[in-house]
This record gives sequence, C-alpha cells and structure tokens, in this order.
Amino acid sequence: MEHYTKDNFLAAQSIGFSINKARNIMAAEMDNAMKDLAITSQQMGILLSIDREIASTPFELSKLLGIDTGLMTRLLDKLERKGLLDRSRSMEDLRVVNLTLTENGKEVAKQIPEIAPAVLNGRLKCFTKQEFNELDRCLTNFLVIERHFFIHLSDRSENEGAVN
Repeated sequence: MEHYTKDNFLAAQSIGFSINKARNIMAAEMDNAMKDLAITSQQMGILLSIDREIASTPFELSKLLGIDTGLMTRLLDKLERKGLLDRSRSMEDLRVVNLTLTENGKEVAKQIPEIAPAVLNGRLKCFTKQEFNELDRCLTNFLVIERHFFIHLSDRSENEGAVN
C-alpha cells in the first residue's frame, strides 16, 4: 500500500521525518546520560552488542546497528583508543577482524543498563502498556527487512565459522 504520493508528501509531516527526529532526540538524551562513562549512544550500542555476544566483528556491528562500515571503523578506533575494546585477526580467515571488550570495556558495558532505562522510560512515560506494545510492533514491522538480512547473515556466518 502506498501511503505517500507526490501530491500529499510533505517532508516535515512524513514518518521518516518523525522517526529521524525521534532518533536524534533519543541520541542526544542518551549521549548526555552516558557522558560520565565517556561514551556516546552509538558507542553504547557497540559495547553492549559485543558484551552480550550479539556481534563480534565490525561487519556484523555495521549491519546490526545500521551504521556504514567507514563510520563503524572510526567508532571502533575511538573505543580502542579509550582502551575499551581490542581487535584481532581471525585465525580461520585473516580478512575477518574479531572484537573483544577489554576489562575496562566490560566495566563500562556493565554500567550501561544502570543508566539507559531511565532515558528510555523518560521518553515513554506517557505511553500506556498497550501504546508501548503497539509502538514496538510498528517499529519491528518497519525494520523487518533489515532484521531478515541480519538473521540470514548470522546464520551464514555461523555455518562458515566466521562468528565468535
């Protein structure tokens, strides 16, 4: 179903505009909340994904978080300079870079769940449980194409031995 046409499209009233604005607001609020840990919201996602073993390579992180590989490299460079992660070449495939958190990185990752929920709950405080569930369902549907790609990627990587 087509929801927009050339006749009814107004950028500032589109779903894309609203999602982007909401993302920018959430990122700014999360960045502010993470400042004592000396990380950004983007770095938070990377640290948690590695810590929880959701992703272990730059490519997996790029796909999972929707960040292009060039930006991912720069984010990983910063985290490595901060002493929060280490990179190493895979012994099975030298093209693959494996990521692990340092002890300091694990400590920072451990503190994130103590901080992040308050930021999210602050934005969601006016939502009923039903509205929250509906928003979650709608956003999940919106992202379903990307999730199918990542699930397929993860399955392929596990079968090829490139993950972990």
